[in-house]
Amino acid sequence: MKLRPTTSLSDQQVQSGLNYFIHEGLAAEAMATFTGGTFLVAMAVLLKASNFQIGLLAALPTLTNVFQLLSIWLVQKYKNRRAISVICSFFARVPLFIIGFLPLLFSHGTSISALLFFLFFHYFFTSVSGASWNSWIKDLVPEKILGSYFSRKARITQILNVTLSLAVAMFIDYIKSHFPQFELTAYAGMFIVGGVMGMIGVYFLSRAPEPKTTLQDQKLFDLLSKPLKDVNFRNLLTFHSFYAFATSLALPFFVVYMMKTVGLSFAWIIFLGLVAKFGSIFSLKFWGTFSDKYSNKTIISICAPTFITCILSWTFVAMTSNHVVSIALLFVIHLVSGISAAGIDLAIGNLAMKLAPKNEAISYISARNIVVALFAAAGPIAGGLMADFFATHHLTWNIEWQGPAGISTFNLLELQNWNFFFVISAILALLSMRLVKRIKEQGEVQKEMVTIVMRKSVTRGLRKNMSGEAIKDRINNPIIIPAIKKRMLTYKLWREVKNTA
Repeated sequence: MKLRPTTSLSDQQVQSGLNYFIHEGLAAEAMATFTGGTFLVAMAVLLKASNFQIGLLAALPTLTNVFQLLSIWLVQKYKNRRAISVICSFFARVPLFIIGFLPLLFSHGTSISALLFFLFFHYFFTSVSGASWNSWIKDLVPEKILGSYFSRKARITQILNVTLSLAVAMFIDYIKSHFPQFELTAYAGMFIVGGVMGMIGVYFLSRAPEPKTTLQDQKLFDLLSKPLKDVNFRNLLTFHSFYAFATSLALPFFVVYMMKTVGLSFAWIIFLGLVAKFGSIFSLKFWGTFSDKYSNKTIISICAPTFITCILSWTFVAMTSNHVVSIALLFVIHLVSGISAAGIDLAIGNLAMKLAPKNEAISYISARNIVVALFAAAGPIAGGLMADFFATHHLTWNIEWQGPAGISTFNLLELQNWNFFFVISAILALLSMRLVKRIKEQGEVQKEMVTIVMRKSVTRGLRKNMSGEAIKDRINNPIIIPAIKKRMLTYKLWREVKNTA
């Protein structure tokens, strides 16, 4: 198969490439669902992983982004992002098969050390592939549809994630209930299936066309230093790095917190994760439209404080003894955090691509990924190291009211174990928001104006959906049951006859 770039692409080739990238994204999302996220944390807990090892496991995907330096050197040397991305993606999938076959081939199964060892190589090759992929898709996607395309791509992949997560969660719960001795084998099988999905993604990736790169022949560190000398891009890096460190301090421990502190079953944890996904799916189109029409910076200013509030809200989950109240609070937190996180991720990604010059996208985006990765990886590692310290400390803030009937105690705040991370994470993330004002974006719109437009759009949408014309369109929709349609039309005719009489 030829993996050579093309000097110029027709509109048909561009559209074909965009479709192939969506297909590749679906396969990659399926792979990530089977081999990462909640299921990977649950597997690590089953393998008796320590807090530090769980933090390291969460840090690996971002920590290995420093190896994107190798990708820049390869692109500069061979001028073929397509070949680099396809070949490295292939090698990234091989460790998944090894992890999957270890428990099947050896009686002693696998260990957390072996899992970390092989996942390192998986994330290493994924990182090298991802840097060339970022530059490749930057040149392929027209800038005028940047927000809508990536929001559509993210929405479709997350719908797949929701569907697969629910199915896999039901499967794992069934294994844990009826065949607990095969739980590790089930996780191993998921890695094999994930590897197969990943290889399908490699095939779609190899079919997408690549416009010829114009990356200049410069020294590697000169290429990386240029984005750091760009004041505006450096402001984006400073904010994103600080924000990534703050949020990653707590994020990896949410699943562990729900399992060990709140005492939720695996099914409930997956369900709440799906709630966040649903919030993300249904809001992505909205954020994509506003990203193209207004500014990404304003979306960050709206979504980030909302997400920070959600992190802080985790401290109140375990304060109530009512299990139903805890689950209800978790439901709201996951839904709102899913909506706000979708806007943040989309806006930061689009903003980085907008600020990156077309001919130097790989150096700009890779510099951003490498710098942010170092801070994002430091968060869970620091959290893992401090977890044992906070496990032995407890902070309680109560108010006592003494009256004729006795003393009443009101529990205002109770921090212990992972709750400390949530408060620290929220405070640091809130401080990072002060850095957003320094970023300059072309076509920037004030936050207040966008908020008014957003509110009017939501109101207009609700009014439109509740209008008589909209209801009539739904009645005439071919998927409506004919019997119901017939009854509604009959009722309408009866009203007309009555009014005439």
